[in-house]
Amino acid sequence: MTFIRQYSMLLIALLIASNAYGELVIRVTEGNDQPTVIALSPFDLNGLKINEDIADIVESDLRRSGLFRLIPRKDMLAFPSNSSDVYFRDWRLLGAEYLVVGSMSVLPDERYELELSLLSINSKKVQFTHRVRSSATKIRDLAHSASDKIYKSITGIRGAFSTRLAYVSVIREGDDFTYRLQVADADGARESLMLESKQPIMSPNWSPDGKALAYVSFETGRPAIFRQNLATATREQLTDFKGLNGAPSWSPDGSTIAMVLSKDGNPEIYSLELASRKLTRLTRHFAIDTEPTWMPDGKHILFTSDRGGTPQIYKLKLADRTIQRITFQGNYNARASIAPDGRTMAMVHRSSRVFHIAVLDLKTRRLIELTETTLDESPSVAPNGAILMYATKYNDRGILAAVSVDAGVKYNLPAKLGDVREPAWSPFLR
Repeated sequence: MTFIRQYSMLLIALLIASNAYGELVIRVTEGNDQPTVIALSPFDLNGLKINEDIADIVESDLRRSGLFRLIPRKDMLAFPSNSSDVYFRDWRLLGAEYLVVGSMSVLPDERYELELSLLSINSKKVQFTHRVRSSATKIRDLAHSASDKIYKSITGIRGAFSTRLAYVSVIREGDDFTYRLQVADADGARESLMLESKQPIMSPNWSPDGKALAYVSFETGRPAIFRQNLATATREQLTDFKGLNGAPSWSPDGSTIAMVLSKDGNPEIYSLELASRKLTRLTRHFAIDTEPTWMPDGKHILFTSDRGGTPQIYKLKLADRTIQRITFQGNYNARASIAPDGRTMAMVHRSSRVFHIAVLDLKTRRLIELTETTLDESPSVAPNGAILMYATKYNDRGILAAVSVDAGVKYNLPAKLGDVREPAWSPFLR
């Protein structure tokens, strides 16, 4: 496998892609050994005609986290929609630790409102009552917001169910390929097409406000970096240099994009100030420097380099351009993705001949391999730092998969048909 695997691995995958694509499907493969048992009573719609089963969406969100076991509706003795109607003894007999009840209403501005309550069965009390609102066309947003609230109340960690995923899918028709940049909800629903091209697309990266994507497209005949507004679909080409133009990474304040350019003869890390279009070269070495990613402090950039003989991850201090090697375990460490706490770093790791996804605690230096499959790549950490998405192979198809940072929770997101790769998890959107 060559060092610039970001490009070569994708191109290989494209050659074996199947001839269709479709919405992502969630398949939980491993959950927590001691999940929290929770029941969701179907929400009272008060006669409203809603096409989505809101409680079912919330159930799916919580189940996908791997931290919860949902009590089936067929086992429930009643379907209360108000906390005052709850008989705690009935739910304790079912083994429930928590119960969610709620009801829908329409506001004067014609938006929908869901009032939901989380009840602790053991303590016999209401843990919270909360209202979430949405337009009639964004019922899934309402459901994901409810999931986020429940998840945080029980775990203490902010939920990421309302976030989105960007990824690349491929259609093959004979010898022709069509590449699609897709964006979907974190559960794979509401897939939308951002860009379609007969040339490869790769390396999507979210702006910190979640309103735009930077990515690489070969539509001009060579790799070029583009920026695209997701709401308006307005696109802007940012680079047109000879050679490599790749791996865009947005700074935490959204003012700058780090990237890889080989316009001076060797792949190096550069930064581009978006307002002034000032281009600054950040590394200067005969080795290959690639895959930049910003640290949350905005003062450092992680990148991959083989300057030490094998691909490893280094940290660049922007103030004085000093460089520090970060990884030492294994003969290959690349494609860093940093958690919001700035302490946990996910990466592609190889200690023998197999590529896995691993996380490194930058403080304790403890390294944990999270995956057992082969050819795992492109890790992207969720904005709450609890789980990460990556690309892998399953039954000779490219799929997305997810794993918690403690490896206790795992699930796959294969497309109904076709190949998917290059996942990028959005920031919190609200």
